[in-house]
Amino acid sequence: MLQSMTGYGKAECTTETGKITVEIRSVNGKNADIGLKTQLIPRENEHEVRQLISKILVRGSIDLFANLESTRESTGKSINKDLFTAYYNQIRDINKSLPESLSEADLLSIILRMPDVIESQKSSPDTDIWESLKACITDAANALNDFRSAEGKKLGEELKKRVALILENLTQAEQFDEERAQLVRTRLQSKLEEVKGSVDFNRFEQEIIYYLEKLDITEEKVRLRQHCSYFLETLDKEDFPGKKLAFIAQEMGREINTLGSKANHAEMQRKVVMMKDELEKIKEQTLNVL
Repeated sequence: MLQSMTGYGKAECTTETGKITVEIRSVNGKNADIGLKTQLIPRENEHEVRQLISKILVRGSIDLFANLESTRESTGKSINKDLFTAYYNQIRDINKSLPESLSEADLLSIILRMPDVIESQKSSPDTDIWESLKACITDAANALNDFRSAEGKKLGEELKKRVALILENLTQAEQFDEERAQLVRTRLQSKLEEVKGSVDFNRFEQEIIYYLEKLDITEEKVRLRQHCSYFLETLDKEDFPGKKLAFIAQEMGREINTLGSKANHAEMQRKVVMMKDELEKIKEQTLNVL
């Protein structure tokens, strides 16, 4: 099934340490460019996480965010006893020299507000929650894959619509082929009439055939239809067709450009321009196909 490279996945799990929330976002990219925007993942496990994500998501510019809401209140903060004692002794001595001494409660309140008396203690998720975090990352990556599949379905329908419009414009351009040949004949006859003199009609017919062969677009039409057919086949049958679709779109562009250079007819040229417009939209959208 066709997948978009743009997506978002989220997963949550609860452990004894607290609630883990993992979010993964991705946009289009040529390779798997993975950014780990969290400190919860132990450094020695970062490579494992990158491999896990690239295996599930294949490629894209991917950012992972993880957060831990700790439920261990006792591990949140602590008092630096040595610093507290030092502050207490100094403030107590100062308090004795004041005209009006502060109460013990006031002294404690002042000391607890002094710098670095209250210390924040970091929990150690590296060992406590690693397995749960790994499972949560897997769930978030799978959720992102589901999102990609839903977006990929819409993207596939849009690409098929664009290819159909190219084929429709090609069919309409073919209607001017006979008229175009007649215009070439008329233009050459007009030039000959301007030149007063005898005309070798056999040579004249040869020249017309030469110009018509030079402007013939049969091969371009056949190849463009083949490329469109191959594009649709690749779209439906391959698991990760993004790069191949981009290559096929390039080949379609070559045939459309050649049609334009050979058109020599205003209405046909207009249809070629419309085909180019649809092809540019296809190229933009294939950049986002996995």
